[in-house]
Amino acid sequence: MTVYGSFPGARPRRLRTTPAMRRMVAETRLHPADLILPAFVREGISEPVAISAMPGVYQHTLDTLRKAAAEAVDAGVSGIMLFGVPADENKDAAGTAGTDPDGILQVALRAVREEVGDDLVVMSDLCLDEFTDHGHCGVLDAQGRVDNDATLERYAEMAQVQADAGAHVVGPSGMMDGQVGLIRDALDGIGREDVSILAYTAKYSSAFYGPFREAVGSSLQGDRKTYQQDPANSRESLRELALDLAEGADMVMVKPAGPYLDILAKVAEGVDVPVAAYQISGEYAMVEAAAEKGWIERDRAITETLTGIKRAGAQMILTYWAVEAARMLR
Repeated sequence: MTVYGSFPGARPRRLRTTPAMRRMVAETRLHPADLILPAFVREGISEPVAISAMPGVYQHTLDTLRKAAAEAVDAGVSGIMLFGVPADENKDAAGTAGTDPDGILQVALRAVREEVGDDLVVMSDLCLDEFTDHGHCGVLDAQGRVDNDATLERYAEMAQVQADAGAHVVGPSGMMDGQVGLIRDALDGIGREDVSILAYTAKYSSAFYGPFREAVGSSLQGDRKTYQQDPANSRESLRELALDLAEGADMVMVKPAGPYLDILAKVAEGVDVPVAAYQISGEYAMVEAAAEKGWIERDRAITETLTGIKRAGAQMILTYWAVEAARMLR
């Protein structure tokens, strides 16, 4: 009994009294192995190029990419997702640099596998947007629209070339209908049943991709609203999930992470395969910008956002803070 009367139940604050107590009863625990590092490698540069909207993130040379991969292994990070940035003169309407065995992404895959072997899960972005002169994720028809089925043929070739270059996992991110099944068939057709598919199951048309466009030197004309998901829709993501699983996805992903934690939770509740979420460039940039102005505590904000993503159901988190966060956690 207190001056305020009796409490009908326990006092939850008893379990928050000390750091050791809070640690002991924590329901969600981040671990370095939860994290995957997205990394950009740019053709034709001799020094890494800073990405202005993403402080601390760079377009790598092959040498600095090797170093970044080795650092990720040392930090205990599980994977690295590679994005290739070709020279402008190597972009064309069909994105042929994306299927050239000597294109920048394939060269980078071979370099990273040579550096880290199987100590890091080496993933490759399977999409045409970095390689097309129009910046879309597929090839265009005569009316300038993304041709879904013609794009699938290009994705099949990309998957085979990336597998040959050493990718453990391919990540088709273009949101074309039928992409997972066709890529699975293409990989199996060359005897690469061992290569996994991380399906970008729910990839929303988001305002938070802005800094990424700088990171990959995007040539985008128009927008991607006809193939990426509408932010207003939730049930649609579950339809996409069912299709990806039926087509043979080994893992599924929600992108972006932070603005779509409700979608992430629904996806995680409905599957028995690993679930990933991508904390994208705009999420990263907002925290960095606010921290630079002294408006938030940077390290706490990083771990809080990552904890929220894991609490919502992600087993794997793609984040540009992967190595730094892993070191903080250790």
